[in-house]
Amino acid sequence: MLTIRERLVSVAIWTIVATAAITVLFTALTGPPVTWLQVARTSTANAVFSGICVTLCVLMLPKLAPWARMRLPFVLSWAVIAGALALVGTIGSLLAMMVVVGLGLVPVSRFFIEWYPDSWRTSVYFTVIFGLAATVIGELRHRLSSTTVALRTKERDEAEARRLVAEAQLASLESRVDPHFLFNTLNSIAALVRENPAVAERVIEQFASLMRSSLDRRASLVPLSEELALVRSYLEIERVRFGDRLRFDVEAADDVEHALVPRMSLQTLAENAVKYAVSPSREGATIKVSAVSNDGLVRLTVEDDGPGFDGNRLPDGHGLQLLKSRLAMTFGDRAALTTDSGVGRTRVSLTLPFSETPPSAHEPLPSEAPKALSWR
Repeated sequence: MLTIRERLVSVAIWTIVATAAITVLFTALTGPPVTWLQVARTSTANAVFSGICVTLCVLMLPKLAPWARMRLPFVLSWAVIAGALALVGTIGSLLAMMVVVGLGLVPVSRFFIEWYPDSWRTSVYFTVIFGLAATVIGELRHRLSSTTVALRTKERDEAEARRLVAEAQLASLESRVDPHFLFNTLNSIAALVRENPAVAERVIEQFASLMRSSLDRRASLVPLSEELALVRSYLEIERVRFGDRLRFDVEAADDVEHALVPRMSLQTLAENAVKYAVSPSREGATIKVSAVSNDGLVRLTVEDDGPGFDGNRLPDGHGLQLLKSRLAMTFGDRAALTTDSGVGRTRVSLTLPFSETPPSAHEPLPSEAPKALSWR
């Protein structure tokens, strides 16, 4: 928005140019032949009259018009503005008269007889007309600005509401994933309490570590290193439950350990492999968890050599279905979950955009499982 000084300079320039152009054009078309000196004197006098009146309007209207609109009825407010403009035209013409006479453009003896009556009427007429027009334009601009601000505020509020809804839905999906995992872990612990208390105590410690991780709601995205530790702990607990039927290996390239991934996403894939590969088979299965990066993407893969499952007929609320919903809310179409399942070989892959955060920005798990542990 222009300052008062900038507006006055702009008004002065436009007034001088417009007045000179109109005077020259009007004199050339309607008046008798005159010299350029006479045209210059007339143009200067007209510029002084119009410039002073316009300057007074610029100083007065921004304060008078809002006051009248807010405190007076509609008709009365515009009547007050019109009266004030007429007064401005009168005062402006008197001030201009003093300047014109002082500059010697018009003799004092001829001014009141030949100049002032017409100049006063012209000043008042144009001040009222152009002042009212400027007030209307200013009112329209004010309403447009207010409407624009209100619209942008509404759009911002709607965007914030959509964001809060998405976050609430994401938190709901995460809360539906967590209990499913926790109940399976509790079943594993219950099976060990009487048979092998020492092993049960160790599993409870691992379970406590997993509980602290799963209940941490500070961020939906966590470093892959935390997810790998979570998967190792989970598979170790399930290894106690299934014994030699569960064999697993967890591998990850060094350059992806700090990549951000959805919390408990890799654990969901591992849990799916235990459910469909290890649990239904007397011989069990081997589960291989891997993570690599390529072309700005991170690919998390869980493979097994179990009997397979039909990825197109998963029930509502299944872990993979919930994970797909989480991916859609978090990454849109930039992430994908693919399933390639068959007898003897099943691969579930999760592809995400690669984004990395320094390790110091995240706290490690309170108790991490050993990182180089494979069961064959």
